Amino acid sequence: MEFGTVKRSQWRSPSVLPGFGLALGATLVWLTLIILIPLSGLAVRTSSLGWAKFWAIASDERTLKALQVSFGTAFVAALINVVFGVLLAWVLVRYRFPGRRIIDAVVDLPFALPTAVAGIALTTLYAPNGWIGAPLASLGLKVAFTPVGIVLALVFVGLPFVVRTVQPVMEEIDREVEETSATLGANRFQTIAHVLLPGLLPAVLTGFALAFARGVGEYGSVIFIAGNLPYVSEIAPLLIVIRLEEFNYPGATAIAAIMLILSFAMLLVINLIQAWSRRRYGYGT
Repeated sequence: MEFGTVKRSQWRSPSVLPGFGLALGATLVWLTLIILIPLSGLAVRTSSLGWAKFWAIASDERTLKALQVSFGTAFVAALINVVFGVLLAWVLVRYRFPGRRIIDAVVDLPFALPTAVAGIALTTLYAPNGWIGAPLASLGLKVAFTPVGIVLALVFVGLPFVVRTVQPVMEEIDREVEETSATLGANRFQTIAHVLLPGLLPAVLTGFALAFARGVGEYGSVIFIAGNLPYVSEIAPLLIVIRLEEFNYPGATAIAAIMLILSFAMLLVINLIQAWSRRRYGYGT
């Protein structure tokens, strides 16, 4: 009780830095204008459809397939980025070699490169007549204009999120921890599994969530390499654009609302797993 009382009194005491009320008010106004009002407008517009019409749009086979392609490819791409993003972060943190700074700078390239440029470049490389696509096509493998091409594009745009999330946490892990583990008889795999990964797990989950969220809403880099074939490689954001071009505003609104609900649900699950991992391994406490 005494500890809790001290905590509450500290929380109620005035901050050393002035302007909390003004800063909080400006923050809430900004979030309301940029996030809450648009989302509220989407919710109001969707509720005006009525349950029967909304369900008809949501259960449409083309809508379901587009959602499956968007969320499925984003999930697979995020998993791939977790594996190679952690590996890349490890190399950048633990080793010094010629060209390291260049590789470190290249990681941020997808942040600066327009997504349409990335899509065109990937399509040029992996098209059936492209530099990489032609040899793959001779082996019977097709990348461009398939869901595999979508995954490739999402891996490209999502990799920096994992690397830049894991890298600072990895830099805080002292090398002596690994040396102590080896001294106590642990092999490389045991050191990674039982010493390094538990501390990295919250950061890895955060990077996965960021890469997944980026992949679900990605448009520019995907439409060029996807082929946009209905029921095959058509993503949900493109279907929203198609419905808008058809002046089918209820259909576009319903699809957007479904994407919003599914994204919130998956991010909530990821945040719950992050909270569990912090309690389990004591990270961030």
